[in-house]
Amino acid sequence: MGLLIEGKWLDQWYDTVSTGGKFERSIAQFRNWITKDGSAGPTGKAGFKAETGRYHLYASYACPWVHRVLIYRKLKGLEKAIDVSFVHWYMAEQGWTFNKDEQGIVGDHLFDLEFAHQIYTMADKNYTGRVTVPILWDKDQNTIVSNESSEIIRMLNSAFDEIGADNGDYYPEHLHDEIDKINDRIYHTVNNGVYKSGFSTTREAYEEAVYPLFETLNWLENRLGNVRFLHGNTPYESDWRLFPTLYRFDSIYHSHFKCSIKRIVDYPNLWGYTRDLYQWPGILQTVNMKHARHHYYESHETINPTRIVPILPNIDWDEPSNRDKIF
Repeated sequence: MGLLIEGKWLDQWYDTVSTGGKFERSIAQFRNWITKDGSAGPTGKAGFKAETGRYHLYASYACPWVHRVLIYRKLKGLEKAIDVSFVHWYMAEQGWTFNKDEQGIVGDHLFDLEFAHQIYTMADKNYTGRVTVPILWDKDQNTIVSNESSEIIRMLNSAFDEIGADNGDYYPEHLHDEIDKINDRIYHTVNNGVYKSGFSTTREAYEEAVYPLFETLNWLENRLGNVRFLHGNTPYESDWRLFPTLYRFDSIYHSHFKCSIKRIVDYPNLWGYTRDLYQWPGILQTVNMKHARHHYYESHETINPTRIVPILPNIDWDEPSNRDKIF
């Protein structure tokens, strides 16, 4: 999503491609933080105190960036504290919509709006940037708190701990440096790497993205030969940031984004690890492969002009990983 020009939103859904054919992701524009006492966070302004029922999440089952937020909302038991509305999986010329789907999932339960871009212009009538999800909305101030998923999960991790959130610290202080280092590599080469591969418009840009992607997958395979999760026997932030990409990899990115060197099922440790996270309590409620696959294959006309959604690969997500018995 870009500027509103002559009544039509420019369909810049996935940022820009530079003159060198490289995919370039833009920076989120709303960077406030919910905190325990309402004080200012690392960015943005103060005034967003953690309170049950005050905040609303606009989400998508299709989007891996949103998926990490849905995971944290589930892990921390914040479903009643933060209600949610889901956009439709299909993204057309006006971007994310709330068109009802046959599953009864989609709809804006707060304002009954038609498009996600209307939420942005409610927060800022002069807004002309990209329209992305997740959107964390403050009902009291009628504005957007944040649209940056990596920061929203940090808020959910700790801000609500004193008002009923479930136990669990997925960014413990003694692991800050290690988590940040692994996050950085995974973000650039895997989470964003699949997009850089898929949206490249030159061979050079594609190879510049796809080879580091698989170098990191090989590195992860070796690391996971010695530990159940990336930091030991407990999944932490790095694991939950990685999982949404791994979940979509074989069913979407391998073919749609030309990440074709290997599949996740071809990596014994990585595939067992991915199933381990998928089978973690509550995670099943955060996934919807139909929304994910239909979004990518039908929304990206430049990549898949026929908009045919291929047959789902035969993947057994319920096969026991047995990693809890190995480590």
